[in-house]
Amino acid sequence: MGNEQGITPRAEDFSAWYNDVIMRAELADHSPVRGCMVIRPHGYAIWELMQGALDDRFKQTGHKNAYFPLFIPQSFLAKEAEHVEGFAPQTAVVTQGGGKELEEPLVVRPTSETIIYAMLAKWIQSYRDMPVLLNQWANIVRWEMRTRLFLRTTEFLWQEGHTAHATRQEAEEETQLILKLYRSFMEEWMALPVLTGVKTESEKFAGAVRTYACEGLMQDNKALQTGTSHYLGQNFAKAFGTQYQTQNGELEYVWSTSWGVSTRLVGGLIMAHSDDVGLVCPPRLAPVQVVIVPIWRTDAERDTVLGVARAMLEQLREAGLRVELDGREGMKPGAKYYEWEGQGVPVRLEVGPRDVKQEQAMLARRTGGKTPVPVAGLRQAVETALGEIQDELLAAALARREENSLRGATKKQLIELMNGPGGFAYGGYCGDEACEEAIKQETKATIRVLPDEEFRSSPAPSDCVWCGKKAVTEAVWARAY
Repeated sequence: MGNEQGITPRAEDFSAWYNDVIMRAELADHSPVRGCMVIRPHGYAIWELMQGALDDRFKQTGHKNAYFPLFIPQSFLAKEAEHVEGFAPQTAVVTQGGGKELEEPLVVRPTSETIIYAMLAKWIQSYRDMPVLLNQWANIVRWEMRTRLFLRTTEFLWQEGHTAHATRQEAEEETQLILKLYRSFMEEWMALPVLTGVKTESEKFAGAVRTYACEGLMQDNKALQTGTSHYLGQNFAKAFGTQYQTQNGELEYVWSTSWGVSTRLVGGLIMAHSDDVGLVCPPRLAPVQVVIVPIWRTDAERDTVLGVARAMLEQLREAGLRVELDGREGMKPGAKYYEWEGQGVPVRLEVGPRDVKQEQAMLARRTGGKTPVPVAGLRQAVETALGEIQDELLAAALARREENSLRGATKKQLIELMNGPGGFAYGGYCGDEACEEAIKQETKATIRVLPDEEFRSSPAPSDCVWCGKKAVTEAVWARAY
């Protein structure tokens, strides 16, 4: 049952709440094609802002955008054994084209390593040709059984970076560089604190030597993998004969990486910050950062108030802010507020005849609170409010994560936490996949990461949380999307 906002409360049914927020904010909709979504303009605008911020960072670190085909010869996937095994159940295959049976079936890309390495084998001759630092913005198809808007759809949008290096060390450094780049983007733009670390063997990317990941905690205490960076070693280079001549004139296989984030980030943003009224969007990623709502009763008041509102609009647009003026006729202010709140607009400026006389506007924050601000100093007041909202959202998400993280968990506590409220459980891990699998069977929780140094407990746990044998590392468990 929904509340008067038409949104199911989070506490009642998180999954229904999530869908309601998306529908109310007009971010996406279900398409006639099973498991696929239509991203609506408001949702796509958030993705474009994410794209812009990430693309700037990729270019600043020397990466260049390219584009590779959507179709991949089926034989390419089979060249890297682990890779084909990992992706075979999820592939869509084209067997006919132009009314004829194809000589070789084509896979609709689930990821592009194979076709990219086939091309790199042509382009790389010598150590002088490296590093190759590529990125592509593309759509991906993975045949999913259970789909959920933004989080898991049959077709989704993403970026995938692919790099080739002359040394193992350079490839390792690249993997770490991107992991840090993702994390800073998630914290600074999405206001989403993430744990970083390495995935276990059973959770790593098919064909990688090592997978590093960013993991965020959502408001229902489930983890969301928000980005991955893979050190591929020479696996794909050997499969596709991607070799180069060293300085000594010998032939060596290139060392490579791949990494990506997808439209799943929009789902993460929704689940990390939104409330029972609708979307809450961090200001840096809000398609509309400020909405101005003029209030009037008579025609004379309307002309005066609208004149001031338009001047406010100009002042804020000149400051580079994304602003809308809602001057719609025949609609009560309260109805306008309701609509813009549902869309997650961080700041609302209300201006009526009394405000005009006092040369002020009422500044209402989406996260709560209203204050009068002078029209003369509007730009500064709005920029300050946006900065504070951005910081508050990160601080609130961080506090929530820490409140729902249990360190030094015992076996009993791990079971109780995962079968109860959920959250991040830190504990010792012996490294045996049998323990990892047993925990998964009993609690549906998986090891999200073996945490990086700054997230590790001190002192380190000495025993495995499950079997009690000596721990070789610390792990973080959670139920996940």
